[in-house]
Amino acid sequence: MDTVTNKTLEKLKYDLVRANLVPYETLEQAQEIANAQNINIGQALINSGILTEEILIKFLENKLHTPYVNLEDYSLDTKCLKYVNYSDAKRFKILPLFKIEDSLTVAMADPLDLFAIDKIIETAECSIEPVLASEAVILKKIEEYYPSDISVGEIFTNNSNFDWREELHSEDLSDAHMQKIIRSILKQAIMEDVHEVLFQRGETGLEVNFKLNGDISNKGIIPSVLTLSFTAKLKTLAELDPSVSEVPQLGKLNFKVDDISVVASISTFPTIIGERIFLKIYKPPKELNQILSNESQLKVVKQALDNAGVILVCGSPLSGKTHVIYSLLLEIANKNKTVMTLESIAKYNLEKVNQCELNENVGFNMDKASRFIEFQSPDVIYLEGIKNKESFDYYSSLVYSEKTVIMEFMANNMEDLRNKMAFSDFETLKSIIGCIVFIHSKNSIEVFDKATAQKYLA
Repeated sequence: MDTVTNKTLEKLKYDLVRANLVPYETLEQAQEIANAQNINIGQALINSGILTEEILIKFLENKLHTPYVNLEDYSLDTKCLKYVNYSDAKRFKILPLFKIEDSLTVAMADPLDLFAIDKIIETAECSIEPVLASEAVILKKIEEYYPSDISVGEIFTNNSNFDWREELHSEDLSDAHMQKIIRSILKQAIMEDVHEVLFQRGETGLEVNFKLNGDISNKGIIPSVLTLSFTAKLKTLAELDPSVSEVPQLGKLNFKVDDISVVASISTFPTIIGERIFLKIYKPPKELNQILSNESQLKVVKQALDNAGVILVCGSPLSGKTHVIYSLLLEIANKNKTVMTLESIAKYNLEKVNQCELNENVGFNMDKASRFIEFQSPDVIYLEGIKNKESFDYYSSLVYSEKTVIMEFMANNMEDLRNKMAFSDFETLKSIIGCIVFIHSKNSIEVFDKATAQKYLA
């Protein structure tokens, strides 16, 4: 995945020191954080609480002599959206506002990104007048105004007659045709309540497989003549390098279903018969009280979120652990607490939550994150997929520093959980569990308070 930069801030970052806004040593530390988390240095400064976004924008406005526009109170001319497509808007963090004669005014988070400006000039065929705007608000408005590159707009009902292969009526290799095929596959997966889609090479092309409850069913084949164009478009939409197939890549795809944003993680992996692409769909998180309708259960979870301890979210594969965890994060984010996550991919952007994506390409793995996250002094930490005793012990020890730690744990049922927790590796963890949330199914969630959980696991 491309390194995230902000050319404006890279050029002016030492002016922050000269303006006495940031000490030099702090700036260098922020640069290391930015490189590790694959974010720009401005986001690193804001996330660390060193600068507010308002101060940073005011600084840039004065240095660049470029006007600032508050997009929260702005109504753009929607006819101008045609000049910048969704992918470019998202990639360059740019939003077209209005056009006067041959000049298009655009809001940019990085107004010195000449490559972005040249790209927009090329596609819009007019001159560009940039104004400064908040990066977070630009991204928010892009999702509001654009239907998204992959838009599944209509209401989906169970329709067994729908078949994505109806899009294979021609050998059209255009981007638009590839996008229609992707759109149809995703539509059928969602209609059939499938969360995992697998693409792998077959004898006559790329097999499309749906995985549901551990069973894989073949849903057709993308002919060989379309395979390269299809995989290239799928990778491009997920912001992966379409020219790379020899090494694994991990990306994220955003699309919409009935005006609700949906996210899918995409993992590519080379095999001796060709590249294998695995796609996992995540639905938007719900409010916690929509998941836990039982008042006593809701009270137990809320108390656990307010106190130091481990909240263990358990269930079988694809039971909805991530969905529940994001609901927990939504709940705690509304309180005056610092919340941080360590994830392979952030499934949804959550306001007031510092979501950190691990990045093996720059050495930002779970081990390195474990050594540095405590310096950020979070109140609540969510950890995705801890698998070794050292990590369990380290994050468990944070409870003694008054931290709330949310962990996920794979268990098919309560007896399976008890058997796994019987191993000596989990003795420390068991002693500090504040709450267990066990997901039996979509409609069956069991909650155990501290006393009940520790008694059951003893």
